[in-house]
Amino acid sequence: MPNWKRALLAGSAGAALAMFLKGKTTAGVILTGVSLATLASEYPEKFAEVRDRLPRYLERGTVFLDVVSRAGERITELAEGRGAAWYEGFLRG
Repeated sequence: MPNWKRALLAGSAGAALAMFLKGKTTAGVILTGVSLATLASEYPEKFAEVRDRLPRYLERGTVFLDVVSRAGERITELAEGRGAAWYEGFLRG
């Protein structure tokens, strides 16, 4: 990767982080896009691979969130069935 691309990547990523920390999300998203576009121009085959695998990643994430949601519902049901004392004891460890 040429030095100017490294500088552009580091500068835009750093500026994006600063914008997110300041609460300026629009500027942060734009600068993150600049960073990703720079990486995509240098490694197009890797980005094509990620793009092809994206539906699988989204499906796995959805399944994970579904499992976590069901576990939370089950804990809530158990807490309601056994009373608040059991739930508070569970939270304290």
